[in-house]
Amino acid sequence: MTMDVTTQPFIQSARFVTIRLCAAMTGLSPAAIEKRIERGIWLENKEWRRGRDGRIWIDTKGIEAWVLETE
Repeated sequence: MTMDVTTQPFIQSARFVTIRLCAAMTGLSPAAIEKRIERGIWLENKEWRRGRDGRIWIDTKGIEAWVLETE
């Protein structure tokens, strides 16, 4: 079975993603992401944000900037 190009879904990247999706995108485990947050390696309002419902959202632009930082 082949899919017609017109029936394939369009997927656009998002700036803010869940921990689970961030894990799939980066290859890190959800636990590794949570540890970075808990240890303060990734900072709130820089690499991640908390939504109104209390859920953590990872800022993909913030993570990109963190990776590109030099010491």
